[in-house]
Amino acid sequence: QVQLVESGGGLVQAGGSLRLSCAASGRTFSSGTMGWFRQPPGKERQFVAAISWSGGSTYSADSVTGRFTISRDNPKNTVYLQMNSLKPEDTAVYYCAARGSGSSGIYHPTSYDYWGQGTQVTVSS
Repeated sequence: QVQLVESGGGLVQAGGSLRLSCAASGRTFSSGTMGWFRQPPGKERQFVAAISWSGGSTYSADSVTGRFTISRDNPKNTVYLQMNSLKPEDTAVYYCAARGSGSSGIYHPTSYDYWGQGTQVTVSS
């Protein structure tokens, strides 16, 4: 079992920045791929970014590439999502997720085994 707890969400004006954190506990954290997803109001959960177990490979959705950066600190069992140049359309509940290693299916929420409770990000115009 892996327990995930997100933090860092909040209300920010358009153009601002936030950094989300996801603290993991339980099974070995450093061996798996970690991802961030978001769910805007009334919409399905969307892939945002993912990072390999070593941190050497990262993946991001086209809508956030160049603005969001995913990173991880394995000794601290934490994964981060640095969000810059935020837009109102980034408003959503953001979820951290964990799965086994590898890149197959990383864009799909069904390929992740563990999820955090989510943190709200609201971007005002």
